[in-house]
Amino acid sequence: MRRSLAGRIWPNALAAVLFVFFVFPVYWMVSTSFKRDLDIISKTPVFLPLDGTFAHFSTAVATAGFWTMVRNSFTVTLSAVVASLLIALLASFAIARMRFKGRKSFIVVIMLAQMAPWEVMTISVYMIVRDADFLNHLLPLTIFYMMMVLPFTIWTLRGFIAAVPRELEESAMVDGCTRTQAFIKVIFPLLAPGLMSTSLFGFITAWNEFPLVLVLNKQAEAQTLPLWLTQFQTNVGNDWGATMAASTLFAIPVLIVFFFLQRKAVGGLTSGAVKG
Repeated sequence: MRRSLAGRIWPNALAAVLFVFFVFPVYWMVSTSFKRDLDIISKTPVFLPLDGTFAHFSTAVATAGFWTMVRNSFTVTLSAVVASLLIALLASFAIARMRFKGRKSFIVVIMLAQMAPWEVMTISVYMIVRDADFLNHLLPLTIFYMMMVLPFTIWTLRGFIAAVPRELEESAMVDGCTRTQAFIKVIFPLLAPGLMSTSLFGFITAWNEFPLVLVLNKQAEAQTLPLWLTQFQTNVGNDWGATMAASTLFAIPVLIVFFFLQRKAVGGLTSGAVKG
């Protein structure tokens, strides 16, 4: 009994410690966004701002170009996610269902592309976009964000398609469906967990991306929200209240997407890596 009780207590205690460790920075960010300036710079930490204020949120939203950056962020992020899903569906189906020369090499290239840090390509990307005269445009951002999330999307969806029995697809074709109709009617509905997990990953990746937009888009009308977070500096230092309020607002869309997709996404992240 004692061993059984200890076996239950230690994992729960460890989980509680890890929960506090990861959640506390988020709590501190949100609570700081409501604190008065004196409480933020106080030597005595204020853990619960009972006399909080919304002034920092007003300051953050009143920043020049805020709503333009909101529009740009949603436009670039959603476009990159949708485009990556459309391309990845075709590529993953070819990898999972077809046997062609160079298939294994293509899979290895996808894995290498997923592991490569995109930051090292920033200078090359800048030179390509500059020579194409596309600086300060949203289209290059959309294309490169799509390329960033495409390897993970292909790899995950490949696992889901490979997990669908071929007999289901063949039965649909025997009943008169073409291969395309069998894919749309049989395979596609079963890919919901994979689509949710890859959409969540793509949204977070594109939404948070900072180096590329910093280098490619210098004009305010072509910038996205990550650059908005860098604008809260005064003559005496950082406006931490406005910075934390902006960070809180910046995280809300990701949280909303996560809560809508979490059930399907968790299953997708664990079920997409099958042998195929």
